[in-house]
Amino acid sequence: MKLTIWGAAEQVTGSMHLLEVDNYRILVDCGLNYEGGIELSANENFPFSPADIDLVVLTHAHIDHSGNIPTLIKNGFMGQVLCTYPTADLVQLLLSDSVNIFMRKQQEKKRSRGKFKKNRFINHNQPLYLQKHVNDTAERTVAIAFNKPFKINKDITLRLVATGHLLGAAAAHFTLNDQGTEKTIAFTGDIGRKNYPVLNDAEYLPETNYLVCESTYGGRFHTTTDTLQNTLIKVITEACIDQPGRLIIPAFSVGRTQSLVFSLNNIFSTGLLPPIPVFVDSPMATTATEVYRKHHKYVSNEAKSFYKQHGNEYEFENLNYVKELKESKEISNHFEPCIIISSAGMLEGGRIQDHLFRNIENFYATLLFIGFCAKGTLGHKLLRGDSFVNIKGKELSVMATIKKTDLLSGHGDHSDIMEYVTKIPNRSLKRVFLVHGEPESMEALKVNMELNKLEVTIPQKGVCFEL
Repeated sequence: MKLTIWGAAEQVTGSMHLLEVDNYRILVDCGLNYEGGIELSANENFPFSPADIDLVVLTHAHIDHSGNIPTLIKNGFMGQVLCTYPTADLVQLLLSDSVNIFMRKQQEKKRSRGKFKKNRFINHNQPLYLQKHVNDTAERTVAIAFNKPFKINKDITLRLVATGHLLGAAAAHFTLNDQGTEKTIAFTGDIGRKNYPVLNDAEYLPETNYLVCESTYGGRFHTTTDTLQNTLIKVITEACIDQPGRLIIPAFSVGRTQSLVFSLNNIFSTGLLPPIPVFVDSPMATTATEVYRKHHKYVSNEAKSFYKQHGNEYEFENLNYVKELKESKEISNHFEPCIIISSAGMLEGGRIQDHLFRNIENFYATLLFIGFCAKGTLGHKLLRGDSFVNIKGKELSVMATIKKTDLLSGHGDHSDIMEYVTKIPNRSLKRVFLVHGEPESMEALKVNMELNKLEVTIPQKGVCFEL
């Protein structure tokens, strides 16, 4: 059995791990690499022949795990993509959105280079993939149930174990017959945090010999001194009630927005705050919410109980889902206090940039970050305290109030990861490979795991391990 980490090695984005068993090649995740400084076009170049891959197993729908599957298909991959039922629906939504982003960037490049000779730039304007390739991905996708053994071939069995990071998110656990010896290896994908709105807690893995484990929040610990509800009430009060301002919350359309809306529903439906207009300005978030409704059986018991008592978790009196661009622009002229939830969470594209463009120099605006922002992104620049930022090609002063909370982070923290790993039964774990994290996060986890007598490796990209 061979393992090669081809993505998210000593960085967060671009998860892509190659598992080889007797010449059968499984790619676990195939995500876009959009780390700071990386050109999107670099994702076109795979370090192996896509035609040689027999199967893709997708842990969850987020683009840093799924976003390069259409490119893989475009370049010759002929196999199936296995994932859970919610992931199968959500990933098509996210991939189609990626195509829209590619096409917008293509048009922007054409406009900016229009004064030059066209033939000099033809090759630079091509999108990474088209909707056709997303449709091909949908045709190749096969959904399987949580926790039910799925026989890939006579030597390999897959089990998807819920991780609580996103609706449908699962660790991929393989039981293998490797030349007459049974071995087990698991890939965590992303591990969720406990008591996350709408989602169930992560389920622990069965016996596992080798573990490829995410490390996003290694060395960091989530806030425990206050609750999410109290934090939201405090921020909303300061931003919209104590002064006639607006609260802008960048949130990923899939997952984060649904959990935030449910949390706000709890606050407003129970009268903890007076009604304040809430705008969800993301067409994709609206569609993703429909997917969450469709797969209601997978949500948390808390969300199910709320549904029985109050009705739809994602609807309340002062909530407005914005679909049309015209309506989105009108929100910016809404002079009453309001809350605007818009994507994308790291501020890289999407309607959130329009709201920032109009509000970043507004003393009465508050920007609340509720998730991780990778280095190099606009969100990361604002969080580190930059006084000026470039938005839509214009240098703007940062006059709005910048706040953040980790209480809606979809990732488990250092303690959550450690508990997840040490709960693997019977001390069956022989080796842990840390991926999907910044180097300092990986080192913090490595030290702690080694204190628990675990063998830990921080793999470099492209290094092949014989297991």
